[in-house]
Amino acid sequence: MIIDAHQHFWDPVRADYPWMDAPELAPIRRAFGPADLAPLLQASGIEASIVVQCRSSLDETEEFLRIAQANPFVVGVVGWADLTDGALDETLERLRALPGGDKLVGIRHQVHDEADPDWLRREDVQRGLAAVFARDLTYDLLVRSRELPAAIATAQAFPDARFVLDHAAKPPIAEGGSAEWVELIAALAACGNVWCKISGLATEAVWDNWDAERLFPFVAHAASCFGEDRLIFGSDWPVCLLAGSYGEIKTALKDCLARLGSRVRDKAFGVNAKAAYRLVSPLRAR
Repeated sequence: MIIDAHQHFWDPVRADYPWMDAPELAPIRRAFGPADLAPLLQASGIEASIVVQCRSSLDETEEFLRIAQANPFVVGVVGWADLTDGALDETLERLRALPGGDKLVGIRHQVHDEADPDWLRREDVQRGLAAVFARDLTYDLLVRSRELPAAIATAQAFPDARFVLDHAAKPPIAEGGSAEWVELIAALAACGNVWCKISGLATEAVWDNWDAERLFPFVAHAASCFGEDRLIFGSDWPVCLLAGSYGEIKTALKDCLARLGSRVRDKAFGVNAKAAYRLVSPLRAR
């Protein structure tokens, strides 16, 4: 099964997305739903997707579970829940009992928007992560280089848990990269319990001046650190539309991965996502 392990749905008319206020994001400040994505997946030969949280909202998580229940191609939901909430155990149990709750595979928070770069190391956050992992859920790390030291410490603190790094920690591709990102990505990969999504890279480059050749050094470094078993493809649709069409993004990443070998490419497009998120059958996740 070929999986897009990172896509979003949203509707700015019905909900508030603070990160979407920037003027340059106007092209994607409209509703995107399953009916928009389904034909793009079909045209690109992708059979399934994982929808990922966009805002800090339990309402959104519940909506995504309903969407997953109604749309078999959505095989997993990475939702949001408040890690600092003392009632998180009860919240997670409630979410899993809802229609579509068997497709809740992970939790995510927009850590890179927190003022404190050590937010992940807070005691209340760590307690929340323990509750997530007690339910065999994965935690998605949405961080940049600034938060990577805390992410490394957190992965080390939960050696039996599963983490997925979103967007390869958003390397500064438009600026030509950084030694800090190179070193910290290697340190995070050394933890052994972290997978890395090759997603969101085109929008870290210059939006109207990128191609597979410019992305390749960053994909290659991630591959050298995480290996063929811990790289995961994600489109980051519809955010990716700022830089290119769904097909252009998928083709560029496929080309980058193929240069690293057919096994790297093939595992990144399905097998590794199934392992990271414990997807239990081709069209069903628990």
